[in-house]
Amino acid sequence: MKAIKENKKTPSGLIQLLLVVVVVIVGVLIAVVFIKLKKPVQRQEQIVLAPLVKVERLDRRDIQMIIRGYGTVNPRLQVEIVPQVSGKVVWVNPQFKAGGFIRRDELILKIDPRDYELSLRQANAAVAEAQVMLDLEKAEAKIAKDEWQQLHPGQEPASPLVFREPQIRQAQARLESANAGLATANLNLERTQLSLPVDAVIMSERVDLGQYVMIGQSTGAAYGIESMEIEVPLEDKELAWFAVPDNMTSVNAAGSSKKGAIARVRANFAGEEKCWPGYVVRTTGQVDIESRLISVVVEVSEPFKDSGSTPPLLPGMFVEVSIEGNILKNAIAVPRDAMHNRNEVWVATDGQLYVQPLEILRADRDFAYASSGLDDGDMIIVSSLDTVIEEMKVRIQAESETSTTFAEVVEDQTRTPEVRTE
Repeated sequence: MKAIKENKKTPSGLIQLLLVVVVVIVGVLIAVVFIKLKKPVQRQEQIVLAPLVKVERLDRRDIQMIIRGYGTVNPRLQVEIVPQVSGKVVWVNPQFKAGGFIRRDELILKIDPRDYELSLRQANAAVAEAQVMLDLEKAEAKIAKDEWQQLHPGQEPASPLVFREPQIRQAQARLESANAGLATANLNLERTQLSLPVDAVIMSERVDLGQYVMIGQSTGAAYGIESMEIEVPLEDKELAWFAVPDNMTSVNAAGSSKKGAIARVRANFAGEEKCWPGYVVRTTGQVDIESRLISVVVEVSEPFKDSGSTPPLLPGMFVEVSIEGNILKNAIAVPRDAMHNRNEVWVATDGQLYVQPLEILRADRDFAYASSGLDDGDMIIVSSLDTVIEEMKVRIQAESETSTTFAEVVEDQTRTPEVRTE
């Protein structure tokens, strides 16, 4: 018989089991130690910073009101060049073309004068004939008087025909008519030469050499260069801030236009901003039924006068007009960006925000002008804030030269140019 072997458990399996148990126990111990050593989470209060704002320092001052508007330049004098006699054009000025310059009383074009020279000769002959007839009647009247005195001394004739008085009056009338015809012939001959009584620039020409022109036919157009006008539409309340001459008395005894408030006309020309001085001379005398605005007329004298780098002020240019208005005494100019709810500003005092209402006298595109509500040195907030609460804390941005810059801006907005005076 074979001997039966007895299976015995190997020591290696037992060792593996023990290792697993030891690793688990060590891991648990380490976890317990970490838990014991872990510090509890400390709660910290979140610090809420006050909003950072930019401020401007405002001071009271006397401020020149500037009323601004826009308009298109138009010539004060614009004429059609129309002949008063008919005929063939025999000469044309080389400057008679668009953009050409014509001096005062300079010949523009000439119509064939021969027909009118013949008419003048006929008129002269008619005057001479009428004069002879009058002289004959006067001589016959003298003879008739002498004969009457010889035949009827000391007596008056029963009829004026005896002394040929009606015949003399008829001859005198014929002479006056002949003289009138002579004056007409002279005038028609003068009218064969067309000119203008002012210095002018030609806008258009519609005639050529050799063309036959009729009475009343336009041969071109021109505008005078003595002055230009700009109609500036404004709200009626703006008229209270500057001097406007009365339309009914806009011409004084000397015949020149009265001048109102000083104005400054600006336009971009050839890539640069140019400026011309002018004056308010009148209003248009009516309110626009659609816009409800009233236009004031600003006149610029001698717009073509050579003034160095300033070009001529040409018709059709779109310009900005700044009118020098009244001086607002002891007022504060507040930037429009700092205004809220039409008449309120935010004032920064001791790190807190306060809402301050103002009494606004006038506002333009850049500033609102207040007479009360702020004192010298008040700091207003010009930054935008999402939420505003009375007495909320604010942080003020460090100032460098902010106040100085703002004062310079106000000064520039109210500065007016030097204007030539005649």
